[in-house]
Amino acid sequence: MATFAAQDVFSSLAPARVWQHFSRLCAIPRASKEEAALRQDLLDWAQAHGLPATVDAAGNLIIRKPATPGREHLPGVILQAHLDMVCQKNADTPHDFARDPIRPVLRDGWLVAEGTTLGADNGIGVALMLAALEDAELQHGPLEALFTVDEEAGMGGVRGLEPGLLQGSLMLNLDTEEWGEFYLGCAGGLDVNVARSGLPEPVPVGWQGWRIELGGLRGGHSGVNIHEERGNAIKLLVRVLRELEQKFPLRLASLLGGTARNALPREAVAVLALPPGTQTAVGACLKEIETVLRQELRGVDDGVCLSLAACDVPELLAPAEQAVWLASLHAAPHGVRRMSRALPGVVETSNNLGMVDVQPAGGSCNFMLRSLQDSGSLALAAEIVSLFALSGTSTEQSGYYPGWTPNPASPLLALCQQVYHREFAAESSVQVIHAGLECGIIGAKYPSLDIVSFGPTIRGAHAPGEAVEVAAVERCWHLLQAILAAVDVKEKA
Repeated sequence: MATFAAQDVFSSLAPARVWQHFSRLCAIPRASKEEAALRQDLLDWAQAHGLPATVDAAGNLIIRKPATPGREHLPGVILQAHLDMVCQKNADTPHDFARDPIRPVLRDGWLVAEGTTLGADNGIGVALMLAALEDAELQHGPLEALFTVDEEAGMGGVRGLEPGLLQGSLMLNLDTEEWGEFYLGCAGGLDVNVARSGLPEPVPVGWQGWRIELGGLRGGHSGVNIHEERGNAIKLLVRVLRELEQKFPLRLASLLGGTARNALPREAVAVLALPPGTQTAVGACLKEIETVLRQELRGVDDGVCLSLAACDVPELLAPAEQAVWLASLHAAPHGVRRMSRALPGVVETSNNLGMVDVQPAGGSCNFMLRSLQDSGSLALAAEIVSLFALSGTSTEQSGYYPGWTPNPASPLLALCQQVYHREFAAESSVQVIHAGLECGIIGAKYPSLDIVSFGPTIRGAHAPGEAVEVAAVERCWHLLQAILAAVDVKEKA
């Protein structure tokens, strides 16, 4: 496998085997749909360790490990995590996710990526699986490690997983982010993609080009953090532009915001043209709006800021196109639509306006919807489609995936809870997560599979500054070993 010798930060961390594997993951670029290099690296590693490995038609990697002698009769366990990571960075961070290694730092017991995402989601899960495959002392029945691809950009890998390929009857998904919790269900969802063409117009003679940037937001995971009412840079900047339209005859040249469908947009930029002599008034107006936004987002996104700078503007949107885009984006939903009545404190249905790219010749935007009720996400999608239909704008619904229906009577869950209590002298909790997991799709393909998910504590997934608690990773490794050793019941007839 590839190594990254400069990552001395890992040398002091325990368990060493898990962190060594994560260090290697940090060295290999692994954006969604670009996992080939990492997959080949893992194939070579499996071959070197004498472990049978295959790649299916969708690009997923399956590595198998024979049972510990005397445990061949036990139920087979599937370990599952995804290879890809969300690639997000701050605008002032000179990082190339296609080439540069992730360079984390250790801070107060947390491994942190400064200015970029860390890839602990789901790299820690991958590292735990590799450690289990490598550990010759580990006690277990037949093991299968399923490393899926393209999870973050639409779950393309698990969608293409073939029924009948996996042999185990139990599955541990290692893709959740709160230690001490076992997850037994998750939201399903789909995307609404919006596209519209336009005809560019010239800049009026004498008008000047300006660039307005809205930044300083925390961003985050569109499923995990959606209920925290963090700012959405796209929605906020559209609001700013609508307010400016009431005072100045502005013409829009472009609007760009967000870089991932499943991340809350942290930054957005608008380029526009204004009549000469308006700079001072516009700047003062932006300061007033910034003050209002900081007051509204106090304690949630205290760093929100607006800036104004001169720039070149070659062409503009037609006035009618500008009106359609700004009005539609202003009216479009974002955030929590409904909280669950059956599961107090859990979001039932939500929507993330995650990306927008509007140019004079046309534009597009993406909405990612999630719901514990499939009907909820479909109904919200229909509302968004109806909104854009008012202006004749085309929409496409895509990427539908089912939710993972909880099974409170899961024997695997009971085993996990018993082992947790025995090993840590504490009670675990059972949760249903609003974020999407691959468990729902896998469960639909393998209906008899008993599935539970757990993982270490991760903060800020899908956003720069993502961090994982080092002690929680060590506890996860201990728990994984103990659960695998405790699977000692025979298959049901």
